[in-house]
Amino acid sequence: MPKREKELTIFEALRESHEKQRAFSEKLIQTSGDTTERRELFELLKNELFAHAVAEDRFLYIPLMMSDAGLNITRHALSEHHEMDELLEKLTETEFSNSGWLAIAKKLSEVVHHHLQEEEHSFFQQAGKILADDQKKELAQKYQTEYTKYLNKDKDSLT
Repeated sequence: MPKREKELTIFEALRESHEKQRAFSEKLIQTSGDTTERRELFELLKNELFAHAVAEDRFLYIPLMMSDAGLNITRHALSEHHEMDELLEKLTETEFSNSGWLAIAKKLSEVVHHHLQEEEHSFFQQAGKILADDQKKELAQKYQTEYTKYLNKDKDSLT
């Protein structure tokens, strides 16, 4: 493993995925109709959100929930993950050519951007006070391994 990765904190590792989520969601809402570009961007965003959420839940939220101070902030973040999952499911069930598809994609993009903004500007600061420095680096390594494992995994195969 490159030295740089070993020194990342969980927050730095998460921000790398956040940048991809922002880029994919912004590009997705610029598409129209049932095109290859829309289908590919949707798959990229869906895979990114899924791998990120699985790994983040396991290696940031669950450790934080072990402390009383982390409970409330974690519950709020998990509810936003649930909202994103529901919007992704709606998009998956809606025809790409349906005029309502873009409205749902825009709502998803708004929720993603809101969640990332909140995490980076509030949640991370609060979580940073709860987690020890060595824990932040250890969680980053575990997060990256889990994230990579789930990045292109079929979500339906996990049931």
